Amino acid sequence: MKIKRVVALGLIALFSILIVQLFWIQQAVETQQVSISIQQKEDSLERKEFDDLVYSSLLNVLAKIQRKEGLTPELYGAIRKAGNAHFTVAININEELPILYLENLLKREFYLKTIQRDFYCGVYDCFTDSITLSNKIAYKQDSIFVQESQPTSEVTPEILKLKKDGHYFTVYFPEVPTKEMAGTTDISPWVYLVIMFLVVSFFFAFSVSIILRQNQLAEIKTDFINNMTHELKTPISTISLSAEMLLRTDPLETEKTHKYAGIIYKENKRLEHQVERVLNVAKLDKDLVILNKQAFNVNELLNEVKENFELHHLERGGNITIALNATNHLVQADSVHLTNLIYNLLDNAVKYCEGTPQIHIHTRNEKTGLWIEITDNGIGIKKENISMIFEKFYRVPTGNLHNVKGFGLGLYYVKLIAEAHGGSILVKSAFGKGTTFSLFLP
Repeated sequence: MKIKRVVALGLIALFSILIVQLFWIQQAVETQQVSISIQQKEDSLERKEFDDLVYSSLLNVLAKIQRKEGLTPELYGAIRKAGNAHFTVAININEELPILYLENLLKREFYLKTIQRDFYCGVYDCFTDSITLSNKIAYKQDSIFVQESQPTSEVTPEILKLKKDGHYFTVYFPEVPTKEMAGTTDISPWVYLVIMFLVVSFFFAFSVSIILRQNQLAEIKTDFINNMTHELKTPISTISLSAEMLLRTDPLETEKTHKYAGIIYKENKRLEHQVERVLNVAKLDKDLVILNKQAFNVNELLNEVKENFELHHLERGGNITIALNATNHLVQADSVHLTNLIYNLLDNAVKYCEGTPQIHIHTRNEKTGLWIEITDNGIGIKKENISMIFEKFYRVPTGNLHNVKGFGLGLYYVKLIAEAHGGSILVKSAFGKGTTFSLFLP
């Protein structure tokens, strides 16, 4: 319940943050749109003011040129804006206009009108359909214009769309920006929101998985302690009771003395065995175990294990059958650990069988190795528990019942040894019908 509450509170916090961020981003977007609108209006006013100054300057230049030629100034409709930074002026004179004369007139007028921008100027000849273009005339901070040797390809008759019906002069301002929507190249704040949401969601999911994993480990630890307490309590109680009876027994009654001493010895060995199993797994975890690999016959090993197991572990009845179908049955492995591995699987088949154990061992070859399959008629394993059975200390939950002895180390040991040999262990189980463990050895 605590974990569910933590997850629920985490989700509430996550969605609260998301809602707040949505609100603030919406406010930011609206503010940005207002700022863009204001900026566009300011830019439009500045541009209009600039255009008016340019128009006024060009009209004055045109009037001076026409007066110099002895003509009455004709200014109406003479100026045309050919582009964002291009202006063309129809001069209506028959003589060729010197480019240097035009430059001087433009510099003077731009100075008077405080047009502080770099520009190019050119004179169009309708007879040759060409433009005589000046170099770049750069504005300096001390309010003078200086000519620089920087040609441009932005001024051509095709770009200006000039008619071949007279003489024109043109002015081009290379530094005048084109009209663009402010902020159109910026990354949308919604993108940041999506990225932040994904990062936070990933971190939240990762944290929840860690919490669930830790909770699962805590449950396994609790189950292990309960099993350990049960496994150690029984032999300790038996030893204590036997020792007490031994103390009360007449020293001359050797038969009873021998009986109780035997019980103490047997239970002590049982304790020793349980402690040794835990220590062996601890050594495996620290990679202290060394495999003594040798070539041996798997079929012979399985037959020996079958005979020994039937002799010592099937006193209540049961049967083990073997089908040795593997033709290539020589493997490089540690026979001691492999024997213990098979014993563990057979021991589980007997412990987790409510009726008479019926165990079948089957071997077969593949191109890359040998399979040993052990099938039983036990109680089986539920699907939700199969993925955990090879975890250390894990035992399939049975409530408060402790009718099956063990610490949850047997299958963990089986997996470690299989993988240490470069092999693997697979399991298939039908709950209430039985289980098949498949061991692969390369």
